[in-house]
Amino acid sequence: MGSPKHPRPSQMPFAHVPLSRGLPERSTAVAACAGRGEWCSRGEEGFMSCLELGWPGEPLSVPVLAASRARRDTDLHPPRPSVPLSPPSCEPTRSGSWGLYKGRETSASSKESLGAGGVLPPSCLHVIQLPHVGSRGQASLCEMAAGSCLLLLLLPSLVIASHSPPGCKIRITSKGLDLVKQEGLRFVEQELHNITVSDLHGNEGQFHYNISQVKVTDLQLAFSDLNFQPQQHLVFNINNASISLRFRRQLLYWFFYDIGSINASADGVHIYTVLQLAKDKAGRLKISNMTCNASIARMHAGFSGTLRKVYEFLSTFIVTGMRFLLSQQICPSLEHASLVLLNSLLDTVPVRNYVDEHIGIDYSLLRDPSVSTDTLDLDFKGMFFPRVREDQELENHAVEPVIKETERMVYVAFSEYFFDSAMHSYFQAGVLTIELQGEKIPKDLEVLLRATFFGTIFMLSPSVDAPLRLVLQVSAPPRCIIKPSGTSVSVSAFLNISLVPPDRPPVQLSSMAMETKLSAKVFLQGKALRVQLDLRRFRIYSKQSALESLALFSLQAPLKTLLQLSIMPIINERTKKGVQIPLPEGMDFTREVVTNHAGFLTVGADLHFSKGLREVIEKYRPVPTATAAYSSSQPAEPSPDPSSL
Repeated sequence: MGSPKHPRPSQMPFAHVPLSRGLPERSTAVAACAGRGEWCSRGEEGFMSCLELGWPGEPLSVPVLAASRARRDTDLHPPRPSVPLSPPSCEPTRSGSWGLYKGRETSASSKESLGAGGVLPPSCLHVIQLPHVGSRGQASLCEMAAGSCLLLLLLPSLVIASHSPPGCKIRITSKGLDLVKQEGLRFVEQELHNITVSDLHGNEGQFHYNISQVKVTDLQLAFSDLNFQPQQHLVFNINNASISLRFRRQLLYWFFYDIGSINASADGVHIYTVLQLAKDKAGRLKISNMTCNASIARMHAGFSGTLRKVYEFLSTFIVTGMRFLLSQQICPSLEHASLVLLNSLLDTVPVRNYVDEHIGIDYSLLRDPSVSTDTLDLDFKGMFFPRVREDQELENHAVEPVIKETERMVYVAFSEYFFDSAMHSYFQAGVLTIELQGEKIPKDLEVLLRATFFGTIFMLSPSVDAPLRLVLQVSAPPRCIIKPSGTSVSVSAFLNISLVPPDRPPVQLSSMAMETKLSAKVFLQGKALRVQLDLRRFRIYSKQSALESLALFSLQAPLKTLLQLSIMPIINERTKKGVQIPLPEGMDFTREVVTNHAGFLTVGADLHFSKGLREVIEKYRPVPTATAAYSSSQPAEPSPDPSSL
């Protein structure tokens, strides 16, 4: 192979990658030297030398990965060199004058760090064996190597980006699961009472029988358990239950024909059910799959009448058939109850819901639920959106809520992103503006404002007696800050003071900037999360000059009073309704406790059922139509009062 066309610089950086000693002379080895064009050759002592073709700092349009020697296209692939895949030390080199990273020269004084730049020792450069091709294939080999390097560099960021932090997180503990088990057990009893068993008929010799109108009269489910099973399952287990039955008999034995009823009991009933939880395409929690196993240990039938002894002797055929039919009907009944009826109950959880006429809330699940042995965690998007731009997305950079408590039945965590998206949506909707004019302005404040701007008003004669107008407009989306000490909201706004002469355009007297910090009290009432705001700090200043800011100092106290007495009641009235927390209908919170953390807050509470599962399911029994399936993904109108649900 000839030497490079450019003369070798005096301080040309290079790196040696050891190869296997037993390789053929014409082997092709491509070193992981990407970025700028390089000439790779094999030395006499079994080393791969990577030398840059261009002078330092000379840009090259296409990266070049040259081989040590040219080979014929028909040559076989040489054996893989014995280079360890995991070198002992792959830390960035901080000593020495030169190093090699991404095919470019870097010095020890470079400010780039590993992952964004830096120096890798030669032992960290892997050698890749590729088939030898002609000059046409060198460009494709370069693209393959460069693409592989780029994928490896972007892989960590792709993994991080795939995990979007939730704005709202709900944790159900084992105590909450115990309450669900009690209500669920009643629901299972109701479903098993409705079991329908097909008629049983047949004959054995001269004995003919027909069993019909099978009904469940009593259930005893004394030993039951509902447990979490990692990673996405709930396990419902019933042991040693008993089921009492009553059915109509028609029996014929030789010339004897008998009609009547039979009381039977199934004992040692065992039902083992596993429910798999997942999110559907709309981001709603669903029971996606169910496995069931049911068995009956023994069954007895009691006969009455003159031929009772004969029937008891021949009842083996009837009892065996009834036990088989009953065990075959338990799992289908529970499967319908889970995949159809319970999923219709989960449909009552708000996913994309309108809060008021301006904004809505997106409670779609970000991922499948995470189940441990003691908890069930649900990560919700928790993002508000303006109704004028429902497809708008606000990127979440807030701290991810972390719930560690397990004392209460349920915990709901809200990050700063949850509240920031609400205020951002109101800002995008253009409703963070309040106008006061005429009688809405307190008289003492009006007198003070006219005295402050007397000179300007006097020059506007004969409009001296024109009414004043105050317009308070938020200039940027407010920001929420949650600390262990409390929750606050920072607001930047403009306050424009104008005269409004009749039949003439308004005359602006002043435009001042205002910065306020509001304290926020977050509390839960029913299933509605509500916020009560109070003014903590207030500052006004002029946007024109510092001298005018001094002149406005006398307005500081009166304007603060105006905010407290006139503006804050209006804001709190708008937030009075609150926003509903994603819980099924018929389930409410009790004994709520709000705890602040760094970047998020948690609401711990216990649960109780205000309505039974059967009552809610009958109210929302699903109707399998295409229209219903479409409307479920659309935002629902705001409810009259979340606390009434």
